[in-house]
Amino acid sequence: MGGMQDSIGFLISDVSRLMRRRFDERARLIGVTRTQWRVLKFLQRGEGINQGGLADLLEVEPITLCRMIDRLEEAGLVERRRDPADRRAWQIFLTERARPLLEELAHLAEAMLGSALQGVSPAEYDAVMATLRRIHSNLSSPDKTSEVANG
Repeated sequence: MGGMQDSIGFLISDVSRLMRRRFDERARLIGVTRTQWRVLKFLQRGEGINQGGLADLLEVEPITLCRMIDRLEEAGLVERRRDPADRRAWQIFLTERARPLLEELAHLAEAMLGSALQGVSPAEYDAVMATLRRIHSNLSSPDKTSEVANG
């Protein structure tokens, strides 16, 4: 089992890396980085979030996010507005220009996933998803073995 654990971790990581690479190649053609797409995607889910909250979601330092927002603002894709509840904070909103771009990026992601899943049957897909959900759940809950070891 030891070899399998090593290889399943490597394979999950490598598949993830390759998916990111393929998406990057496609997104670059329309002038957006994956990082910028992630920022836009989080904003699409919750416009008006402040910079601090967005930095937390993206797991980046606030200063790093600030530079990302600067670039997206220069490109006309987002705008900062003062937070009415806290004059020192900025809320971030998508511009109308960002919406068709997000749609295009969603199509790119879909196409990339489609080519990644070529030759995978619906039953195989369901089995892989169920397995990955189980692994995710196991890793998300507190580790029972370390609790026992420390108990």
